[in-house]
Parts: sequence; structure tokens; C-alpha cells
Amino acid sequence: QVQLVESGGGLVQPGGSLRLSCAASGSIFRLNSMGWYRQAPGKERELVATITDDSRTNYADSVKGRFTISRGNAKNTVFLQMNSLKTEDTAVYYCKGVYYPYTYWGQGTQVTVSS
Repeated sequence: QVQLVESGGGLVQPGGSLRLSCAASGSIFRLNSMGWYRQAPGKERELVATITDDSRTNYADSVKGRFTISRGNAKNTVFLQMNSLKTEDTAVYYCKGVYYPYTYWGQGTQVTVSS
């Protein structure tokens, strides 16, 4: 059973930064891809950024130039560096891992951007 655990969320002022972390346990295989999604109140879950096992990245237009996704040296870890945060970035952020054909989700971590 693969479990994903996120950490690093919190409250930050507009213009500030946060770094989210996600670690997968229970898998002996390197996940094909990992990523971050977010869901704001009253909205559908949306893609933030993904990274493949060969480090190809994909970002939502709304976060390009502000967020950076990376994979850690430890197997099946992923980070999201979020800079220049805006109030509209407020959401629950979920980590996703894929090992074809299976998809795994974390429980989410709250990010609140407010003055």
C-alpha cells in the first residue's frame, strides 16, 4: 500500500514563500511521476505542477515563474517551492504519485495566503 504524506503548508502573507514536501512510503518502485494539485473552496481540484521520473516538468499557467517542482534524492519525494504567493493561491494542496496504471493521493495540506 503506497501512502503519500505532505507537509509544509501554513499561513503566509502575500508575496511570501512556502515550500511543500511530499514523501511516499510503501513503494519499492520509483514512481513514474509525482505532482501537486490544489483545491480551493467551491472549486474543482486543479493541476499545479508535475514532474516525471526523468525530470520533465509541467506547470499550470497561473504558477509559471513563481513555483518550482523538484524531486528529492530520496526515492519518491517531491517538493514544491512557492514564491511570490498570491491570495488566489489559497487552497488545500495535494500530492499525487503515479505508478502506471495506479494513482495515489496524499491527504492534503492547507496553504493560506492572507494579510
